[in-house]
Amino acid sequence: MDRVSIEISQGVADVRLNRADKRNALDPAMFAALARAGERLKSEPGLRAVVLSGEGPDFCAGLDFAAFQAMRSGDRISADVDLPPSDGPAKATGQRAAHVWTELPVPVIAAITGHALGGGLQVALGADIRIVAPDAKLSVLEIKWGLIPDMTGTQVLPELVGRDVAKELTFTGRVVSGEEAVALGLATRVAGDPRAEALELARSIAGRSPDAIRAAKRLLDLPRDPEAGFAAEQREITALIGSPNQVEAVTASFEKRAPRFTDPA
Repeated sequence: MDRVSIEISQGVADVRLNRADKRNALDPAMFAALARAGERLKSEPGLRAVVLSGEGPDFCAGLDFAAFQAMRSGDRISADVDLPPSDGPAKATGQRAAHVWTELPVPVIAAITGHALGGGLQVALGADIRIVAPDAKLSVLEIKWGLIPDMTGTQVLPELVGRDVAKELTFTGRVVSGEEAVALGLATRVAGDPRAEALELARSIAGRSPDAIRAAKRLLDLPRDPEAGFAAEQREITALIGSPNQVEAVTASFEKRAPRFTDPA
């Protein structure tokens, strides 16, 4: 059985962690499958948006218990995963499993139900948007095992929730509900059926100009540097104005019809 399944329909990739009997826990095969799924989708023709979720009741309960047993003798199971070299900033296997979703050129929406703990939460943090069930359970759980978040979490968390909240969550490992996660900035919004809501949002995004969506993601992901950011805005808008998809967006709006966009090469 594949650890991660991918189904693509009308430009939307429905990506699911597929180990429901183990709460979609992270083992070497899951690390590899997540990283490879993301790498595949980077160049998927016609892709407009991605929904990332877990089969069964949980998103991802974090590291497999076998990993903690291995750590008692100083081993890291993720170190044995065979992945091709990466040109991106994430080099370690766990970092790549989470960060690869950030590197996709299209929006990624995580749909979170049940548990998103430790490494599972860090995978969700790689998404652009997180839709959570109100009773979902999220935690920066690594401190329970004498560890720190090492799958990009220490860098991503402060941007989302502020440095003080990031420290509190990391130092305590306390579990927060989906509703509190939204209040803290850890998640985007609550939904009774996160996957259905995420797929609906993804389909809505897929109906917009793919050039504009990709340009927006590039700009919104830039590090905070006003001079460089303002210059990048102008480069992106100059490339968009008068381009075929931008003209089609205007034409379709005036003609009161659905736009017919061309996907980027």
